[in-house]
Amino acid sequence: MFNPILILIGLTVAISAYAWSNDQLMESWILRPYYMARDRSQLYRFLTSGFLHADWGHLLFNMIAFYSFGGLVLDVLCNGTGAPGLDGFDATGGIWRFLLLYLGGIIVSDIPTYFRHRDDRNYGSLGASGGVASVLFAGVIFAPLNKIYLMFIPVGIPGFIFGFLYLLYSYYQGRRRGDNINHDAHFYGALYGVVVTLVFMPAAALEFVRQISSFLQSFV
Repeated sequence: MFNPILILIGLTVAISAYAWSNDQLMESWILRPYYMARDRSQLYRFLTSGFLHADWGHLLFNMIAFYSFGGLVLDVLCNGTGAPGLDGFDATGGIWRFLLLYLGGIIVSDIPTYFRHRDDRNYGSLGASGGVASVLFAGVIFAPLNKIYLMFIPVGIPGFIFGFLYLLYSYYQGRRRGDNINHDAHFYGALYGVVVTLVFMPAAALEFVRQISSFLQSFV
């Protein structure tokens, strides 16, 4: 089975790095709601903007988060591995659902931004934030207690807590509005990821609640 995670990361890194030295590609692929609203042939930007990033920090943050959660989500969707009580699909079914989760998250998370800024000639945004958040929150639903390790933090953070902190960071950065990164897409990508994941696997909701309840009861 080919690994869509590594392929998507490779494409994103290569395209982002190339676009930093190619202003024409950057401008033609970035999300520009004003121009998209007036020229429907440019709606492709909903997807292409997800393969662009502002700098190495932005790129690495997104790709590390994607890689950290992507393997679990792909394994669960393909064969149920890594999520007790859940049955996955076959390899083909799991892969196309994973692609729908990630690529769909990129597109859907940009729709509110499109409507909010379609009359703003100067607005532009970029990044895989929506797709990453979609996969991240699918992973949190499947395994909310799996620990995530970050640099400079010596202890693992349970996935559901990491997801909460991830949204706080996105909210803070979104309010600053100091760059072209669409931080608001994290929220909408997360919502999309939760909805799509539960459509794929409704039983995941009960398993999520069971694991969180067990975790909280351990402190009582």
